Amino acid sequence: MSEISPAALRGAVDLSSLRNRPASPAEGAAAPSVVDVVVDATDESFGQILELSRTVPVVVDLWAEWCGPCKQLSPIIEKVTRELGGRVLLAKVDVDANPQLAQSFRAQSIPMVVALIAGQPVPMFTGAVPEQQVRDVFAQLLQVAAQNGVTGSLSVAQEGDAPEPPAEPELPPLHAEAFAAIEVGDYTAAIRAYEKALAENPRDEDALAGLGQVRLLDRVQGLDLQAARAAAAEGPRDAQAQFDVADLDLAGGHVEDAFARLLDLFAHLPADQRTPVRERLVELFGLIGAEDPRVVSARNRLSSLLF
Repeated sequence: MSEISPAALRGAVDLSSLRNRPASPAEGAAAPSVVDVVVDATDESFGQILELSRTVPVVVDLWAEWCGPCKQLSPIIEKVTRELGGRVLLAKVDVDANPQLAQSFRAQSIPMVVALIAGQPVPMFTGAVPEQQVRDVFAQLLQVAAQNGVTGSLSVAQEGDAPEPPAEPELPPLHAEAFAAIEVGDYTAAIRAYEKALAENPRDEDALAGLGQVRLLDRVQGLDLQAARAAAAEGPRDAQAQFDVADLDLAGGHVEDAFARLLDLFAHLPADQRTPVRERLVELFGLIGAEDPRVVSARNRLSSLLF
């Protein structure tokens, strides 16, 4: 990821269709008031959020329910945003429910995180990253905002001004241990915690899903995309090389590309070499969800190749 600099303020993202929406009622106020510094943004409400970027940097988190890496990254971004106490607003965009915003931000893969400073986009990162890297990028963002005269803060509604959100259920100890490890980028420790949880309860679906997601993150950290693609091109029957690119594709939101790559590999391998590929496909299916149409399609193709 390249560092954020004032030169990044180029308007590469097309937000023109969102600018003429009604401005926030708090426009022009020294400290606009918001109920929370983390908001759900929609195609209809984004014009008001865009106006707030003239007061504070607005971080836009583009995500989807089916995106495993999004579920790892979003809680970290929320945590860091809240710690900044109104100096940054986080706008969460479900790309499936808000296609106009997804198109405006040219979201080719998710998770994708972009900032807005005075209405202009600043690239941050694509794909899941560890907490320390998120903190570093937020620090750079605040520096760039200051250089561009955006140094305000938001007034967050105090206790009693709005109803308290329902308390989240407490995580089981091993799940909490896994989350704590993920936040510091210790994926090995997170894997061990989820494996212990599954040993205690093999039907623990949350642990199974978490284990698959953190294994993916562990596999892709340190991989170089260009080097991985070059190795896969040189070894079309090299299972590990194909696994690496499929993992990177899935982590970047290119779900169909990942499935197609492994299905093509499965189709061309001898029967006695297919098992690891089938097992990896099943693992990736679990990350996306059995009901997802891309999983259904890939499963159907896998079944046709098996029989």
